[in-house]
Amino acid sequence: MSFLIPTALAATTTTATTAATADAAATTHAPAGGNFSFLLFIGVFFLVFYFFLIRPQSKRQKEMKQMLAAVTTGDEVVIAGGIMGVITGIHESIASVEIAKGVEIKIQKTAIVACLPKGTIKN
Repeated sequence: MSFLIPTALAATTTTATTAATADAAATTHAPAGGNFSFLLFIGVFFLVFYFFLIRPQSKRQKEMKQMLAAVTTGDEVVIAGGIMGVITGIHESIASVEIAKGVEIKIQKTAIVACLPKGTIKN
């Protein structure tokens, strides 16, 4: 984990008496790959974040939008509360769902969680 914390390199000192070697001894070394490794770490972190969180969520939203657009009268659905029923009517953003014989409720289309295969709900 040394790439997270840049290491400081100590300057070497010599006991030479000339001015040229004293100037050379006073220089310090820069940390090796400090800025580049940090940017590389941030880039890799963003890619992992994108592929594990952002991309799957947008894919689920797209599938849900397609499913809600394809819902028609007669489809068997599951509502957000776990109630299963058959769609009897669809208006712009409201759907009428029959959950038992003679019992019909109105819900928002966005409350539909899943479409079931035909014949799942037996009367």
